[in-house]
Amino acid sequence: MGSTRSIEVFSAGCPACTEVLERVEAMACPSCVVELRDMNDPKVAERAKALGIRSVPAVVIDGRLADCCAGRGPDEAALRAAGLGRPLS
Repeated sequence: MGSTRSIEVFSAGCPACTEVLERVEAMACPSCVVELRDMNDPKVAERAKALGIRSVPAVVIDGRLADCCAGRGPDEAALRAAGLGRPLS
C-alpha cells in the first residue's frame, strides 16, 4: 500500500460538481491527494467511461468508482416509463 490515497473528482464544471469537489477537499486527510478531472478533456472522458462513470460529479478513490457514484445516469427504461418517446395523444 502506498503512502497516499488517490482521490479523483470527475467534473463538468457545474455548480453541483464544484460543491462535491469542495466537500471532498474538506473531508480529505493529509495522506489524500485530490485531483480534479475535467470531463471536457477527451482523454478524461475516455478514462471516465472505462471506470463506469455515467454522470458527474463522480468520485474515484484509489482507482475505484465510489459506490455512491455507481449506477447513476440516464436509464432508457426509466426515461421511457416517464413518457419519453410516447406521444401525448
